[in-house]
Amino acid sequence: MKLTHRQIELFRAVMVAGHVTRAAEALHTSQPTVSRELARLEQVLGFSLFERIKGRLHPTPRAMALLAEVEQSFVGLERIAEAAVALRGFAQGRLQVACLPALAQALLPDVLARFAGQWPQASVSLSALESPALERALTEQAFDVGLSERPEAPPGCERFALLAANEVCVLPPGHALASKAVLHPSDFEGQPFISLAPNDPYRQHIDAAFAQAGVQRHMRLETPSAASVCALVQAGVGLGLVNPVTAQAWQAQGLVIRPFSVAIAFEVGLVLPQWRAQHPLRADFLSALKGVVGGMRWA
Repeated sequence: MKLTHRQIELFRAVMVAGHVTRAAEALHTSQPTVSRELARLEQVLGFSLFERIKGRLHPTPRAMALLAEVEQSFVGLERIAEAAVALRGFAQGRLQVACLPALAQALLPDVLARFAGQWPQASVSLSALESPALERALTEQAFDVGLSERPEAPPGCERFALLAANEVCVLPPGHALASKAVLHPSDFEGQPFISLAPNDPYRQHIDAAFAQAGVQRHMRLETPSAASVCALVQAGVGLGLVNPVTAQAWQAQGLVIRPFSVAIAFEVGLVLPQWRAQHPLRADFLSALKGVVGGMRWA
């Protein structure tokens, strides 16, 4: 005799229900059938699973230990069943999206709002990862869609140009420089400046532009994200240069945006895995993404 899935199913039902009759009802079978299969299971295993006391079954320590192993398998099966039901209506089959933190804060909220309007029952997982962790995860085919600022495609992926613009100047509301249509490096001479972190590639390009112009800024603060630069500028702590996507997200709060005379490229590429099965809702998500990007207007 061999162990069968049916025997394990009946064993689990009895352990969960605590009673043979209730287990039989749950599985739409008879009480004698459950009792007979439990006896066969004990025979196959070579040890008793229950003590029979006054007509009731009481699980032995071995039965409790076996249940712990059985539950692990059933949890896996239940997750598969839930995913299958969700996929049937696209309620889940979760779309996995990865991008840099700046894009998760500024660009993706509008995209996800548009996508949710079309698919209100769809589920999306948005992961904000810094480089090179972002590119490594995309290489591992861990996501359905990726947004990266690197010009090359990660291994195992395809890259498509999505957005091309330049870094922009951000000023607090009412600042004197807001009267100018375009700001030059000389406009920042002696001005308090909110800078990105020293290892940020945009920080390096920005510093190089001011160094080439021979301009000395008052380097008041350093912060690791464009969003925090905008928050500090909006609060009147200083001036800054950030990507236009983040700047636009803060514009409604009074932040002033002006073009910078020195072009510091800001590009975002759409990254798609080559070996991961295409998610059924990926095309609709990409449509929402391109619709939002297409509607943006840069300062």
